[in-house]
Amino acid sequence: MRLLYQTHSPFARKALVAAHEMGLASRLEVVHHETSPTRRNDAVYAGNPLGKVPVLLLDDGTCLFDSAVIVDYLDGLHDGPRLIPEGGPARFAALRLQAVANGMAEAGIAVRWETERRPEALRYPALAEGQLGKLREAYAFAEADPALGDPAPSGPVTVGQVALATALSWLEFRGVAPFRAGHPRLAAWLDRFAERPSMRATPLSGATHD
Repeated sequence: MRLLYQTHSPFARKALVAAHEMGLASRLEVVHHETSPTRRNDAVYAGNPLGKVPVLLLDDGTCLFDSAVIVDYLDGLHDGPRLIPEGGPARFAALRLQAVANGMAEAGIAVRWETERRPEALRYPALAEGQLGKLREAYAFAEADPALGDPAPSGPVTVGQVALATALSWLEFRGVAPFRAGHPRLAAWLDRFAERPSMRATPLSGATHD
């Protein structure tokens, strides 16, 4: 399997961290691709009509996207604890935390457009502030969410925890909407999660190319 990747994408990293947690990383050929709404990458568009990574190319030619679909697919290929619980309250708690984390990353990307990526004359400060408001509310939600758990540097995790760790680490990497002040549980949780081998094996790096 080939994973079209980007070393500074929170969503691509989520898929790869999940693969490491499942013990499947060695089965992936990871290929970095730069993508941006302003710069077409034909190789990525060939696998995803939205032109975004991650994209998982299966051996039979099937292309899977986005990160949630890829993680769901990979979660059926291993014999260990599932990142997506099979049913009951635990399943929906994990999926809900994933949804919050995905929204954090999306809001952070939107903030960057309105504060640094878009030409200055075209930026809309009110939109940036609205997205920052979403991030502040999401931080408070995650701080209090029982699904956050208390992960050790090893042991089973959920897709929600993986999504949250990769979103928060990306927000820090980009310097968007700091969350540590006022959210001590969330900050301590991320520091513990960052010690996991899956996170250490997938460091964020690189700059956006628009």
